[in-house]
Amino acid sequence: MATSDPDGVTFLGVRHHSPACARLVAATIAALRPAYVLVEGPVDLNDRLDELLLGHELPIAVFTAYRDSGRRHASWSPFCGYSPEWVALTEGRAAGAEVRFIDLPAWHPAFARRANRYADADQRYADAVARLCATLAVDNVDALWDHLFEIGSDDGLAERLATYFDLLRGESEAGEDDAAREAYMARWVRAARSRAGGRPVLVVTGGFHRPALIRLVDAAPPAGSAAGADVDDAGWPAVPAPDPGAVASSYLVPYSFKRLDAFDGYQSGMPSPAYYQRLWEDGPERAADALVETVATRLRARRQPVSTADLVAARTMAGGLARLRGHAHPARVDVLDGLVSALVSDALDEPLPWTARGRLAAGTHPAVVEMVAALSGRRTGRLHPDTPLPPLVRDVEVELRRHGVDLSADLDLDLTDPADLDRSRLLHRLRLLGVAGHVRERGPRVGADVVLSEHWSARPAPDRLSELIEAGGYGPTVLDAVTARVEERISLVAGDVDALAVLLFDTALGGLRAHSTRALAAIAEAVGAVTELRALGRALAVALGLWRHDRLLGSAGAAPLGAVVTAAVDRALWLAEGVHGATAPADPGRLAALVAVRDALRYAGPTLGIDAAPALAVAARIAADPTAPPDLRGAALGLRWSLGAGGDAARAVRAVAAPTVLGDWLAGLFALAREEVVDGDRALLAVLDGLLAAMSPHDFLVALPALRQAFGWFPPREREAVARHVIDLRGAADPARTLLRLDADPLLVARARALDARVDALLAREGLLSDGPDPHGGP
Repeated sequence: MATSDPDGVTFLGVRHHSPACARLVAATIAALRPAYVLVEGPVDLNDRLDELLLGHELPIAVFTAYRDSGRRHASWSPFCGYSPEWVALTEGRAAGAEVRFIDLPAWHPAFARRANRYADADQRYADAVARLCATLAVDNVDALWDHLFEIGSDDGLAERLATYFDLLRGESEAGEDDAAREAYMARWVRAARSRAGGRPVLVVTGGFHRPALIRLVDAAPPAGSAAGADVDDAGWPAVPAPDPGAVASSYLVPYSFKRLDAFDGYQSGMPSPAYYQRLWEDGPERAADALVETVATRLRARRQPVSTADLVAARTMAGGLARLRGHAHPARVDVLDGLVSALVSDALDEPLPWTARGRLAAGTHPAVVEMVAALSGRRTGRLHPDTPLPPLVRDVEVELRRHGVDLSADLDLDLTDPADLDRSRLLHRLRLLGVAGHVRERGPRVGADVVLSEHWSARPAPDRLSELIEAGGYGPTVLDAVTARVEERISLVAGDVDALAVLLFDTALGGLRAHSTRALAAIAEAVGAVTELRALGRALAVALGLWRHDRLLGSAGAAPLGAVVTAAVDRALWLAEGVHGATAPADPGRLAALVAVRDALRYAGPTLGIDAAPALAVAARIAADPTAPPDLRGAALGLRWSLGAGGDAARAVRAVAAPTVLGDWLAGLFALAREEVVDGDRALLAVLDGLLAAMSPHDFLVALPALRQAFGWFPPREREAVARHVIDLRGAADPARTLLRLDADPLLVARARALDARVDALLAREGLLSDGPDPHGGP
C-alpha cells in the first residue's frame, strides 16, 4: 500500500500517462474506498467535473486560455484512458468518493513557463536519472521506467514508486513555481483530512510533488501562502481569481495520440501512446505482439517487403532481448530493437529515436519512422454532444453559412465581387486564427502585380474542432478573436520588420484596416533600426505592393504606406553599400530587396518625391567596389541600367569572367535588369556567349551551378527569347525550345565533358592519343 499518515491520508506519486500507475490508482481506490480522492489538476474545473465525465471518447484535454495587458498564455491538461489522474476521477466517483482537483488553475503565474500541466519534470532530476540509467544499462528515462515499473508484476509497485520518487526528489529543490503549487495542494489535503473524520483520503499527484506534500501536510499550517489563504463557503481553499481586466477561460477539447507523443515534441509522461494504450488494455505480452503486427501492416501498405520469416525473426529477437534484459515480457524497446534487427539491413545515419527523447531527427531511416508512427497511433478523441463549447465555434458556423462557404468544396473567388471578397476575408481571418478548413493555392502575393482572384482548396482536418476551441480563447466572435490574435502578434514580433511585413499583408487580406494601420506604424518605427537587408526588402515589397495595388482595402496611394516606402528605400540603399565579401555567393534575398528598391523608384518615386539620383550614385559605387559581393555589383549595374542611367554591361561582364564569379554577378544583373537584357542591346548576350564558349570543360563545370541560378531569374518566355538569340548568333535554324528541353541534366553533361577532357589529357601524356593515322595500318 502507498504511504499513509496516521490520520488516514494516502499519497500516491505517479508518472503522468503511465499504465502501471493507473493500475495502482484503481487498485488503491478499490482497497481503500476513500471518502475523498484529490487529484493534481486545475481547481477551477471542480464545478464542471460532470462536464469532464460526460462520456467522451479519449483522449481529451482541458484547454485554458488567459490574456491580460501584459501576458497571453495557453495551456493543456490532457487525459487518455491510462492517465492516472483520469482513472482517479472515474474510479473515485464510481466508488462513491468525493473527487476534487487540487492544483492551481493553468492560467496562474506558476504555470507561465508551461504549455502542458502534465509534462514531466525529468530535467529537474536529470543527474539522478542518468545515474540510474547507467547502473541499469538502459538508454533513457523511458526505458528505465519500463524496466522498473511497466513490465512485470504489480506486487510492491507502490513501495517501489515511493522509493524511486523519494530518491529523485531528494536531489532536487522545487523552484518558486512548484513551491507555490505544492503549498496550495497541501492546503486542500489538510482540508480534506479535517472533513473526512478519520475516513481514508487518497492524494494522486506527480511523483515529484509527493515527498513535499507529505512534509507540508504533516507540518503546521503556514500563516499564509503565496497562493492565498482564503476558503470558500464550503471550507475548501478558495479558487484563485484572475486579475481584474484579465480574461481566463477553460474548455474541453478533443486531443490526439499524436499530440501526446514525445516523438512529436510533447514531453509527456510516456511516448508511443498507442502502444501504452494496448499495454493498458491487454497487458505487455499482447501489446508486444500487436506492435509487431501494426509495424508490419504499415510497412506493407507502403510497399516495403516484410515476410513471415522477418516477423518470426523480429519476435524471436525481441524475446531474446527481453530475457537478456531481465524482462518477464518484451518491453517496448525490446520489440523495437528486434524489429530493427530483422527489417533494417542498411546502415543507420541517425541513432535509433527510442534511445533518446524528443522529435525524430532528420535522416531517420524510413522503416524506423514507420515503427515510431505505429507506436504513436492515429486515435483522436471526440467530445460528448452535450459538451459546452466556446461561443466562437457557433459564430464560425454561422459566418460560414452566411457567406455560403462549404468546407467540403474548393472555392474560386473573384475579389472584385463584394460577396467573394467577404468570403476571402473570412477565410483569411480563420487562417490567422490557425483554424483548418481551406488552404489558399492562388491569390495576391507580396510585391506581385495586382491579382484579383483566389483559389482555395478544401482541406478537412481531424483537429479542426480543437483548433476552433483553442482559438475561442481569443474572443467569442471571429472578428473579436482575430483582432486579439493580431494584437498579440504585433506585440510579440516587436521590432522584427520581416514578421511585421507578413502581418501587414495578412491583415490587408483579412480586411482588418485598423490592424493594418497598427502593423504599418510598427514597421515605420522599426525601419530605422533594421540591420538585415533581406528582411527590409520583404517589408518594402509588402508596403509598395499595398501602396500600388490595394484598391480593395482602400490603401492604394495611402500616405502612411508612402512614408514607409520612402524610409525603406533610403535604409535599403544604406545597408546594401555596407555589404562586403568579394567571394560571397549570390543571395536571392538581398537581390529581391534591391528589386523592391528598383520598383519603388520606378513606380512610386515620382509620386512620393523620391529622388533617384542618390540611389544611382550608391549603385555606381557598389558596381565599382571590388570588395562588394559579385551579385550586388551586378545588381547595382542592373539598377542603373533599368532606371535609364546607362551602363555598359557588355564591357563590365568581361571584368567578371572568372568561373567562380561570373554566375553570381549575372544573377544580380538579371534580377534587376531582365527586360533590358532580353529587349535591349544584345551585345551583352554576344559577349557572354563568347566567354562561355571559350571556357574549358573544368571551368564551365565550376561556373555552371551559379549560371543556372542566374538564368533562373528569367521566366520561361524570356528564357526562350535568350535561347533564340543564342541560336541566331550561331547561325543555326533550330527552334529555340530545343535549348530549353534537354534530354539530360546540363550539370551531368558538363561533368561528362570535363571527364572526357581529363581522359584525353591523360592519354596524350602517355602518348596514347594521336591525331595521325595508325602506324599499324588501322583506321
